[in-house]
Amino acid sequence: MGHRTALYPAHLQAGAKIVDFSGWDMPIHYGSQVEEHHAVRRRWGMFDVSHMTVVDVEGAGAREYLRYLLANDVARLGKVGKALYSGLLNEQGGVLDDLIVYRMDEAERRYRVIVNCATREKDLAWLGRVAEGYSVELRERDDLAMLAVQGPEAMAGLQQLLPAPLAEAATRLENFQGAQDGDWFAARTGYTGEAGMEILLPAAAVASLWERLLEAGCRPCGLGARDTLRLEAGMNLYGQDMDDSVTPLESNMGWSVAWEPADRAFIGRPALEAQKAAGSHARLVGVVLAAKGVLRAHQRIQLDGGLPDGELTSGSWSPTLGCAIGLARVPAGAGDSCHVEIRGKLLPARLVRPNFVRFGESQIAIPAAG
Repeated sequence: MGHRTALYPAHLQAGAKIVDFSGWDMPIHYGSQVEEHHAVRRRWGMFDVSHMTVVDVEGAGAREYLRYLLANDVARLGKVGKALYSGLLNEQGGVLDDLIVYRMDEAERRYRVIVNCATREKDLAWLGRVAEGYSVELRERDDLAMLAVQGPEAMAGLQQLLPAPLAEAATRLENFQGAQDGDWFAARTGYTGEAGMEILLPAAAVASLWERLLEAGCRPCGLGARDTLRLEAGMNLYGQDMDDSVTPLESNMGWSVAWEPADRAFIGRPALEAQKAAGSHARLVGVVLAAKGVLRAHQRIQLDGGLPDGELTSGSWSPTLGCAIGLARVPAGAGDSCHVEIRGKLLPARLVRPNFVRFGESQIAIPAAG
């Protein structure tokens, strides 16, 4: 038996198929992964993401600690509740994890960091090790649960269900910004490429919110739909699309590295600067299969021009687009056309920007059925 969130009984009652996910008993689907995927793209759906690790960072040294710890710069967080995405790097520039950090007060003494459950132990150890040189306290918030409510109807639906002060504040939030009301915190963030919110609240209160969402017509969704949705949105999955063997520059995360100011020291900066100057690093791209088949991680990509092979890091059938898509790491200089080896056959494919669907709309040219 693995770890279980406060919603585990509710998942069973809703007919979930439970699987092990990094030591947690989590729902993979509630009957139909495809229908759950479409519910988020067309209306709204909800995910139990309470297995994520929430760490509050507090103290006089919190700001400078995070400025050194992260590749992105928390000095960019100009208002309370604002969030940014960053890699957590080692000295070689490898990605230990990717995370979101929120500014939680005006004095810049409190921040909230949310990291992946699969990397919890190594992340907490790394955060603690780096914190030794700063006046800062780290507190894991295992008393909180977390729900992601996503889809074009999510914001309107949540207006009727969140506590009144939080619902009112949510109407003024920008993307990548959150608001707090006591122990509740809601942010305009997500992992699907749709509008919606991620809500942190006391674990004792989450079952009630889940039931009210069900009554309002919000569909429960499992990890299967979460994966196809994030892939369509071109969002990385830690352990597949990046890990500590590759850098942000090789993982379509270069935009999340804050190079300015030039005198800010952060872990991994010298290695990243050397790699950037060399300019010959691999890159993470999108792949669209122009034939019948399904893309999967670790399939070989044959490139034109005698370049070394690339490799799929993630792949799936796209329910929204009706074709196979994936993410792949390819060498510098790769063009747009390639072939993917599937069951011993080389099938034609295209390399594209890794963002396939945004707010329900295709961002790519969909290949004709072949």
